[in-house]
Amino acid sequence: MYNVLIAHNHYRHAGGEDQVFFDEGRLLEENGHRVIRYTKHNDRIANYGAIGLARRSIWNSEVVREVRKLIQQNDIDIVHVHNTWPLISPAIYYAAKAEGVPTVQTLHNYRLLCPAELLLRDGAPCEDCVHKRIKWPGVLHACYLNSRPATAVPATMVAWHRFAGTWSSKVDAYIALTEFGRGKYIEGGLPPEKLHVKPNFVYADPGVGSHAGNYALFVGRLSHEKGVDVLLDAWNKLNKPLPLRIVGDGPLVETTREAGKRNGLVDVVGRRDHDAVLELMKDATLLIMPSRSYESFGLSIIEAFATGLPVIASRMGSMASLVEDGITGLLFTPIDAADLASKVEWALDHPEAMVVMGRHARRAYEERFTAKRNYQLLMEIYRSVIEGKAQTVGHLGSSKGFMRGTTE
Repeated sequence: MYNVLIAHNHYRHAGGEDQVFFDEGRLLEENGHRVIRYTKHNDRIANYGAIGLARRSIWNSEVVREVRKLIQQNDIDIVHVHNTWPLISPAIYYAAKAEGVPTVQTLHNYRLLCPAELLLRDGAPCEDCVHKRIKWPGVLHACYLNSRPATAVPATMVAWHRFAGTWSSKVDAYIALTEFGRGKYIEGGLPPEKLHVKPNFVYADPGVGSHAGNYALFVGRLSHEKGVDVLLDAWNKLNKPLPLRIVGDGPLVETTREAGKRNGLVDVVGRRDHDAVLELMKDATLLIMPSRSYESFGLSIIEAFATGLPVIASRMGSMASLVEDGITGLLFTPIDAADLASKVEWALDHPEAMVVMGRHARRAYEERFTAKRNYQLLMEIYRSVIEGKAQTVGHLGSSKGFMRGTTE
């Protein structure tokens, strides 16, 4: 059994990354490992000011001191980092190296390839920064927070640590969530031999639902990149009536509610807790995933699979890695409301085929996305880096020297 330090910078609004951090920690503990949690929270950002925040996002000396102390006090075997942005910073990798402890980083988003983390610009996939050592196109287009100065901060962080060798030599293993994500990160320059694929998982089996509710379901942030406009447009084009329930909140919530009132078939039910969402999935006929972006994973897809619910998703990125067209659901041409509408109508015309797809979706969950299978994959990755610990320790001198030069 290992002593594991798991680290995560929480966002202001909880999301999928926070859920995975929580679930993986619990999974490790239930399998006998000792888990030490190290967290920062973005509700502290206002305390630092723009310059202080920018500096900490590149190198946070406080993190070095705190993490080294935790490692020493708890005899840590491995450090598993989920999110460093912006308060933890890549300094955590150097703290682990200084103590001779290997580090694993889960790639929950595309931050190292894109300052805005989404690989999306003007409502369409964008890879202008993927192959750039300095992410200047993102700065030029003000991709992060619609601000060039704000975008310059993550762009500088990524470039600074790329030139310092952080991404190639200070992280022992990366976890990509899909083969698609792994491929993008290889294109972006991460060492292929360090990139492992381990998907997210559904912690507790919700069981198969009846799917007798006769409605389609959307679960997610109500924002442009999630394709909410495409979804609403598709429902206006349907020749066959099917109620649509939209679960979530976000900047487009009022627009979505107004569109729902005009359509008559669309019900915006707002935020629901995790258990309530699973119950809706167990009753639904279809899950719709109309995102305009590649998505880093798509947790709602595998939650739907767990309940035996087939998914209609955009034919792009990680969604196309998860949904097998005609097997576990249907794929439609991205940002094409007419094609989405046609796929929904096909599903309504072929209910028996959709039942079979639901069974295949459940089988996919059982084979790939259970907590048990995820634990097996996680242990394979942990063992691979812990067994290589002697080689890691051999590089400590340069790591300590770099930290002294940076923090003093």
